[in-house]
Amino acid sequence: MPFSIPELPNSVKSDIRQLFRHPYYLVNISLCLSFIFVKLTHPFCDYLFPVGPEQCELDMRETEILFFLLVVIMIRSRKTGSVTMISYMSSGFMYAKVANLILFFLADPRLGLVYLICFLLQGMLLPEPTYKGPESIVYFRGNSIHEELMRDTKVTWLICFYAVWSPACINFQHIFSKLSASYSTQTLKFGKVDVGRFADLAAEFHINASSLSRQLPTVILFQEGKEVGRVPPIINGKVSKFFFKEEDMVSAFDLNNLYAKSKEKKPTPAPTVEEKKKN
Repeated sequence: MPFSIPELPNSVKSDIRQLFRHPYYLVNISLCLSFIFVKLTHPFCDYLFPVGPEQCELDMRETEILFFLLVVIMIRSRKTGSVTMISYMSSGFMYAKVANLILFFLADPRLGLVYLICFLLQGMLLPEPTYKGPESIVYFRGNSIHEELMRDTKVTWLICFYAVWSPACINFQHIFSKLSASYSTQTLKFGKVDVGRFADLAAEFHINASSLSRQLPTVILFQEGKEVGRVPPIINGKVSKFFFKEEDMVSAFDLNNLYAKSKEKKPTPAPTVEEKKKN
Protein backbone atom coordinates (compact mmCIF):
# COMPACT_ATOMS: atom_id res chain seq x y z
CA MET A 1 0.00 0.00 0.00
CA PRO A 2 1.64 3.27 -1.08
CA PHE A 3 2.30 5.87 1.59
CA SER A 4 0.31 9.06 1.11
CA ILE A 5 1.11 12.42 2.67
CA PRO A 6 -1.99 13.98 4.21
CA GLU A 7 -3.03 17.24 2.59
CA LEU A 8 -2.58 20.36 4.71
CA PRO A 9 -5.71 22.27 5.76
CA ASN A 10 -6.43 25.44 3.80
CA SER A 11 -5.81 27.59 6.89
CA VAL A 12 -2.28 26.15 7.24
CA LYS A 13 -1.59 26.69 3.52
CA SER A 14 -2.75 30.28 3.86
CA ASP A 15 -0.47 30.81 6.87
CA ILE A 16 2.53 29.37 5.01
CA ARG A 17 1.89 31.63 2.00
CA GLN A 18 1.60 34.65 4.28
CA LEU A 19 4.76 33.62 6.12
CA PHE A 20 6.88 33.70 2.96
CA ARG A 21 5.08 36.65 1.37
CA HIS A 22 5.98 39.17 4.09
CA PRO A 23 9.61 39.75 5.16
CA TYR A 24 8.26 40.85 8.57
CA TYR A 25 7.77 37.23 9.62
CA LEU A 26 11.09 35.92 8.27
CA VAL A 27 13.08 38.75 9.85
CA ASN A 28 11.33 38.28 13.19
CA ILE A 29 11.92 34.51 13.13
CA SER A 30 15.62 35.21 12.48
CA LEU A 31 15.77 37.66 15.39
CA CYS A 32 13.96 35.25 17.71
CA LEU A 33 16.32 32.36 16.92
CA SER A 34 19.49 34.44 16.66
CA PHE A 35 20.91 33.78 20.15
CA ILE A 36 20.42 30.01 20.02
CA PHE A 37 21.90 29.92 16.51
CA VAL A 38 25.08 31.89 17.24
CA LYS A 39 25.57 30.26 20.65
CA LEU A 40 25.36 26.68 19.35
CA THR A 41 26.83 26.99 15.86
CA HIS A 42 30.50 26.93 14.85
CA PRO A 43 32.32 29.17 14.02
CA PHE A 44 30.00 31.89 15.41
CA CYS A 45 30.18 30.65 19.01
CA ASP A 46 33.98 30.35 18.82
CA TYR A 47 34.33 33.96 17.73
CA LEU A 48 31.54 35.76 19.62
CA PHE A 49 31.70 34.10 23.03
CA PRO A 50 34.71 33.78 25.33
CA VAL A 51 36.41 30.42 25.67
CA GLY A 52 35.11 28.45 28.66
CA PRO A 53 33.85 25.08 29.81
CA GLU A 54 30.40 25.78 28.30
CA GLN A 55 31.55 27.30 25.03
CA CYS A 56 29.06 26.55 22.22
CA GLU A 57 26.57 25.27 24.81
CA LEU A 58 23.67 26.85 26.67
CA ASP A 59 24.45 27.29 30.34
CA MET A 60 21.89 26.80 33.12
CA ARG A 61 20.86 30.47 33.28
CA GLU A 62 20.31 30.69 29.52
CA THR A 63 18.30 27.47 29.54
CA GLU A 64 16.09 28.78 32.35
CA ILE A 65 15.43 32.05 30.48
CA LEU A 66 14.48 30.19 27.30
CA PHE A 67 12.23 27.78 29.21
CA PHE A 68 10.53 30.70 30.96
CA LEU A 69 10.07 32.36 27.56
CA LEU A 70 8.35 29.24 26.22
CA VAL A 71 5.94 29.18 29.17
CA VAL A 72 5.12 32.89 28.79
CA ILE A 73 4.41 32.54 25.05
CA MET A 74 2.13 29.55 25.64
CA ILE A 75 0.17 31.37 28.36
CA ARG A 76 -0.16 34.58 26.37
CA SER A 77 -1.22 32.70 23.23
CA ARG A 78 -4.00 30.98 25.17
CA LYS A 79 -5.16 34.30 26.65
CA THR A 80 -5.23 36.04 23.28
CA GLY A 81 -7.05 33.12 21.66
CA SER A 82 -4.37 32.48 19.06
CA VAL A 83 -5.51 29.56 16.93
CA THR A 84 -3.36 29.78 13.78
CA MET A 85 0.35 29.50 13.18
CA ILE A 86 0.63 33.17 12.20
CA SER A 87 -1.26 34.42 15.27
CA TYR A 88 0.84 32.21 17.57
CA MET A 89 4.03 33.64 16.11
CA SER A 90 2.76 37.22 16.16
CA SER A 91 1.82 36.98 19.84
CA GLY A 92 5.24 35.49 20.71
CA PHE A 93 7.63 37.63 18.65
CA MET A 94 7.92 40.48 21.15
CA TYR A 95 8.55 38.19 24.14
CA ALA A 96 11.13 36.16 22.20
CA LYS A 97 13.00 39.28 21.06
CA VAL A 98 13.09 40.71 24.59
CA ALA A 99 14.44 37.38 25.87
CA ASN A 100 17.12 37.39 23.15
CA LEU A 101 18.04 40.96 24.09
CA ILE A 102 18.54 39.91 27.73
CA LEU A 103 20.58 36.85 26.73
CA PHE A 104 22.89 38.87 24.48
CA PHE A 105 23.43 41.56 27.13
CA LEU A 106 24.22 38.91 29.76
CA ALA A 107 26.72 37.27 27.42
CA ASP A 108 28.34 40.50 26.24
CA PRO A 109 26.94 44.07 26.46
CA ARG A 110 28.42 44.84 23.03
CA LEU A 111 26.40 42.02 21.46
CA GLY A 112 23.33 43.24 23.34
CA LEU A 113 23.77 46.73 21.90
CA VAL A 114 24.07 45.37 18.34
CA TYR A 115 20.95 43.26 18.85
CA LEU A 116 19.07 46.25 20.28
CA ILE A 117 19.88 48.27 17.15
CA CYS A 118 18.59 45.41 14.94
CA PHE A 119 15.50 45.14 17.17
CA LEU A 120 14.70 48.86 16.77
CA LEU A 121 15.41 48.92 13.03
CA GLN A 122 13.04 46.02 12.49
CA GLY A 123 10.30 47.81 14.44
CA MET A 124 10.71 51.01 12.41
CA LEU A 125 11.28 49.57 8.94
CA LEU A 126 9.22 46.36 9.03
CA PRO A 127 5.97 46.82 10.98
CA GLU A 128 3.52 43.94 11.21
CA PRO A 129 1.48 43.64 7.99
CA THR A 130 -2.18 44.55 8.30
CA TYR A 131 -5.19 43.22 6.43
CA LYS A 132 -5.68 45.06 3.13
CA GLY A 133 -8.53 43.04 1.67
CA PRO A 134 -12.14 44.16 1.13
CA GLU A 135 -14.31 45.13 4.09
CA SER A 136 -17.68 46.75 4.75
CA ILE A 137 -17.38 48.25 8.23
CA VAL A 138 -18.78 51.40 9.86
CA TYR A 139 -16.38 52.90 12.42
CA PHE A 140 -18.32 54.52 15.25
CA ARG A 141 -17.16 57.47 17.30
CA GLY A 142 -18.76 58.18 20.65
CA ASN A 143 -22.57 58.22 20.84
CA SER A 144 -22.96 57.82 17.08
CA ILE A 145 -23.45 54.12 17.78
CA HIS A 146 -26.75 54.79 19.59
CA GLU A 147 -28.02 57.03 16.82
CA GLU A 148 -27.24 54.43 14.17
CA LEU A 149 -28.75 51.52 16.12
CA MET A 150 -32.05 53.35 16.50
CA ARG A 151 -32.10 55.07 13.10
CA ASP A 152 -33.53 51.98 11.41
CA THR A 153 -34.56 49.10 13.66
CA LYS A 154 -34.90 46.79 10.64
CA VAL A 155 -31.11 46.75 10.36
CA THR A 156 -29.23 44.04 12.26
CA TRP A 157 -25.80 45.16 13.49
CA LEU A 158 -22.77 43.05 14.37
CA ILE A 159 -20.40 45.37 16.20
CA CYS A 160 -16.84 44.64 17.34
CA PHE A 161 -15.59 46.45 20.45
CA TYR A 162 -11.79 46.48 20.24
CA ALA A 163 -8.59 48.21 21.36
CA VAL A 164 -5.74 48.97 18.97
CA TRP A 165 -3.10 47.79 21.48
CA SER A 166 -4.69 44.39 22.11
CA PRO A 167 -2.92 41.43 20.38
CA ALA A 168 -6.20 39.48 20.34
CA CYS A 169 -7.96 42.36 18.56
CA ILE A 170 -5.13 42.62 16.03
CA ASN A 171 -5.36 38.89 15.32
CA PHE A 172 -9.14 39.16 14.88
CA GLN A 173 -9.04 42.21 12.62
CA HIS A 174 -8.72 40.39 9.29
CA ILE A 175 -11.36 37.81 10.25
CA PHE A 176 -13.97 40.47 11.06
CA SER A 177 -13.11 42.34 7.86
CA LYS A 178 -13.56 39.17 5.77
CA LEU A 179 -16.89 38.44 7.46
CA SER A 180 -18.11 41.98 6.77
CA ALA A 181 -17.17 41.68 3.11
CA SER A 182 -18.95 38.31 2.79
CA TYR A 183 -22.13 38.90 4.81
CA SER A 184 -22.86 42.63 4.71
CA THR A 185 -26.20 43.67 3.17
CA GLN A 186 -28.52 46.69 3.41
CA THR A 187 -30.12 45.20 6.55
CA LEU A 188 -27.12 43.31 8.01
CA LYS A 189 -24.28 45.66 8.79
CA PHE A 190 -20.93 45.48 10.54
CA GLY A 191 -19.40 48.11 12.82
CA LYS A 192 -16.40 48.70 15.09
CA VAL A 193 -15.85 50.77 18.24
CA ASP A 194 -12.44 51.54 19.74
CA VAL A 195 -13.10 51.17 23.47
CA GLY A 196 -9.53 52.28 24.13
CA ARG A 197 -10.66 55.76 23.03
CA PHE A 198 -14.27 55.61 24.21
CA ALA A 199 -14.06 54.09 27.68
CA ASP A 200 -17.61 55.23 28.50
CA LEU A 201 -18.98 52.91 25.82
CA ALA A 202 -16.95 50.01 27.24
CA ALA A 203 -18.53 50.61 30.66
CA GLU A 204 -22.01 51.01 29.15
CA PHE A 205 -21.81 47.65 27.38
CA HIS A 206 -20.15 45.94 30.37
CA ILE A 207 -16.79 45.41 28.68
CA ASN A 208 -13.58 45.42 30.70
CA ALA A 209 -11.09 47.37 28.56
CA SER A 210 -8.05 46.96 30.82
CA SER A 211 -4.77 45.42 29.64
CA LEU A 212 -5.60 42.18 31.51
CA SER A 213 -9.13 41.93 30.12
CA ARG A 214 -10.46 38.71 28.65
CA GLN A 215 -13.21 40.66 26.85
CA LEU A 216 -11.13 42.13 24.04
CA PRO A 217 -12.35 41.84 21.45
CA THR A 218 -16.08 41.62 22.23
CA VAL A 219 -18.56 41.22 19.36
CA ILE A 220 -22.21 42.06 20.04
CA LEU A 221 -25.23 41.34 17.85
CA PHE A 222 -27.95 44.02 17.89
CA GLN A 223 -31.47 43.49 16.53
CA GLU A 224 -34.10 46.22 16.69
CA GLY A 225 -31.52 48.32 18.52
CA LYS A 226 -31.12 45.84 21.38
CA GLU A 227 -28.37 43.39 22.25
CA VAL A 228 -29.38 39.78 21.53
CA GLY A 229 -26.02 38.01 21.78
CA ARG A 230 -22.31 38.47 22.30
CA VAL A 231 -18.96 36.70 22.28
CA PRO A 232 -17.18 36.01 24.48
CA PRO A 233 -20.36 35.23 26.43
CA ILE A 234 -20.76 36.16 30.09
CA ILE A 235 -22.21 33.24 32.06
CA ASN A 236 -23.02 33.64 35.75
CA GLY A 237 -20.96 36.81 35.86
CA LYS A 238 -17.86 35.14 34.37
CA VAL A 239 -16.36 35.62 30.93
CA SER A 240 -16.33 32.33 29.02
CA LYS A 241 -13.51 31.37 26.69
CA PHE A 242 -14.15 31.91 22.99
CA PHE A 243 -11.79 31.34 20.06
CA PHE A 244 -12.33 33.99 17.41
CA LYS A 245 -12.03 31.72 14.38
CA GLU A 246 -14.04 32.54 11.27
CA GLU A 247 -16.11 29.35 11.39
CA ASP A 248 -16.83 29.83 15.10
CA MET A 249 -18.06 33.38 14.48
CA VAL A 250 -20.37 32.17 11.71
CA SER A 251 -21.74 29.46 14.00
CA ALA A 252 -22.07 31.62 17.13
CA PHE A 253 -24.18 34.26 15.40
CA ASP A 254 -25.81 31.97 12.81
CA LEU A 255 -24.54 34.33 10.13
CA ASN A 256 -25.67 32.22 7.20
CA ASN A 257 -29.27 32.36 8.42
CA LEU A 258 -29.02 36.07 9.26
CA TYR A 259 -27.62 36.76 5.80
CA ALA A 260 -30.45 34.85 4.10
CA LYS A 261 -33.10 36.70 6.11
CA SER A 262 -31.44 40.07 5.53
CA LYS A 263 -31.67 39.55 1.76
CA GLU A 264 -35.46 39.29 2.13
CA LYS A 265 -35.83 42.44 4.24
CA LYS A 266 -35.77 45.96 2.90
CA PRO A 267 -34.47 48.90 4.92
CA THR A 268 -36.81 51.68 5.97
CA PRO A 269 -36.76 54.31 3.20
CA ALA A 270 -35.14 57.61 4.14
CA PRO A 271 -37.64 60.44 4.80
CA THR A 272 -38.19 62.92 2.00
CA VAL A 273 -37.44 66.61 2.33
CA GLU A 274 -41.15 67.38 2.82
CA GLU A 275 -41.46 64.75 5.56
CA LYS A 276 -38.42 66.21 7.33
CA LYS A 277 -40.00 69.69 7.21
CA LYS A 278 -43.23 68.35 8.70
CA ASN A 279 -41.30 66.68 11.53
